Amino acid sequence: MEDLVLVAREGKIATVTINRPNQLNALNGATIAALSSTMVELESDDDVRVIILTGSGEKSFVAGADIKEFANYSVEEGKELARKGHETLFNLIENLKKPVIAAVNGFALGGGLELAMSCHVRVASDNARMGLPEVSLGVIPGYGGTQRLPQLVGKGKAMEMIMTAGMIKADDALQWGLVNYVVSQDQLMEKCVEIASKTVANSGVAIATAMKAVNAGFQTGVNGFEAEIDAFGEAFGTDEFSEGTTAFIEKRKPEFK
Repeated sequence: MEDLVLVAREGKIATVTINRPNQLNALNGATIAALSSTMVELESDDDVRVIILTGSGEKSFVAGADIKEFANYSVEEGKELARKGHETLFNLIENLKKPVIAAVNGFALGGGLELAMSCHVRVASDNARMGLPEVSLGVIPGYGGTQRLPQLVGKGKAMEMIMTAGMIKADDALQWGLVNYVVSQDQLMEKCVEIASKTVANSGVAIATAMKAVNAGFQTGVNGFEAEIDAFGEAFGTDEFSEGTTAFIEKRKPEFK
């Protein structure tokens, strides 16, 4: 049996590839579990600073969840499916201490788009198609789609995408703010590596803290400005702050550990 998830390392960048090309990389329970354990492992790997997440082949990032797995679920089983998905993978990625860049190479539908939206940056190939088709199956997005999509594209566009269950093209996704860049298929990984390389040069501790502060602003009952103030102050007590400021004063490049 082939591995559901492949990992390649180059320098401080790890590329994670969902490896179910014959199923357009659809997310089943086993794949979600494999992705989750891979992300946890990479987060604790000091040699990895940035993660790029993509799907195998050129047709699909992730074409959705594996519907056959849950077609006969009960109400309680449905709730548990969504809850477990949030905790195991989607919230895990969003709150990871290392940046995750989604290389959206083709279809990103349903759980696939929700997976891309849980990442910190999204780059799409020009053949990418994105959408949340769940209402056409009599269900709703259950892996964060009703929450993260409005954060990225606004309430009105999110309502339209969810209600129509339609796919949008990469250029529309760029215009709406759903993705950061659109490039040709053969330039997709190159663009992701470019962003990752710029990120690697900076303080990993500061980046992790900044991402946590940004996420705080989207949490109910949390004051994002207060979270930023606390995180900003705490940065002054880190070795990386000392190195960064010393390097600036000495007019040299910092060497972050």
